[in-house]
Amino acid sequence: MDLSTLRFAIEDGIATMTFARPEKRNALDLTMRREIARIVERVDHDPEIRALVLMSSGGSFCAGGDIAGQRTREPGTDAARRRMRDNWDWVQALVSLDRPVIAAVDGPAAGAGFNMALAADFVLATPRASFCQSFAKIGLVPDLGGLHLLPRIVGLQRAKEIVFSARTIGAQEALELGIAYRIVPVEALEREAHALARRFVDASPAALGLAKGILNGSFSTDLHTSLELEAAAQAVCFETPYHRDAIERFLSKTPLRFPGFDREA
Repeated sequence: MDLSTLRFAIEDGIATMTFARPEKRNALDLTMRREIARIVERVDHDPEIRALVLMSSGGSFCAGGDIAGQRTREPGTDAARRRMRDNWDWVQALVSLDRPVIAAVDGPAAGAGFNMALAADFVLATPRASFCQSFAKIGLVPDLGGLHLLPRIVGLQRAKEIVFSARTIGAQEALELGIAYRIVPVEALEREAHALARRFVDASPAALGLAKGILNGSFSTDLHTSLELEAAAQAVCFETPYHRDAIERFLSKTPLRFPGFDREA
């Protein structure tokens, strides 16, 4: 895949997308947004990929949108809405990707960069990671799904405070708020992110994908609808070769392919 702002690799069922504009603190310009869209589509259509890791280079996760590039943008509200709509497909595809997504955050994740991290299922952060909904500083509202994702993680009142204040959240507070899943040393970040991804390689793709989809919609779904979705998903999973093999392994006391894992393991 020919890329100029990102690096992309696949190894042992794990895809890794790395932001590679360290001279711009990995700010998202139009080229990077288009390349992210290509990678997300590639992962989405490859059943051999069991997990996606988002990483960065140069000590900054992502500084948000490329403000310098906005000087040459087409003026007018219609053009602005069109530019935002151009991101919809890949943002929705990333959030709803039917396999685990892990964001490995080192350094600042600001603006759209913060929301890229929120799009992941798990965020590993180094002690020097920071998170900021910086949009208010330049008179904008959060984009790339931030207004949808943030309150689902931290609650509505706290989300308003984070957005309205545009303050910086350190790694420890991010952990306490549920934004970060775990804090790991800088030198261990890549290793830990891929170790977490590898734990899902032998899990049932159908079970994880269906469960993720239902969980993602759970805040806007009533109990009856959730039960219907669970029933439909379980019916699919019952008929998978993976489930039948797991039952045979369980009954014959053979180790399961995916025995689960403890959070701190």
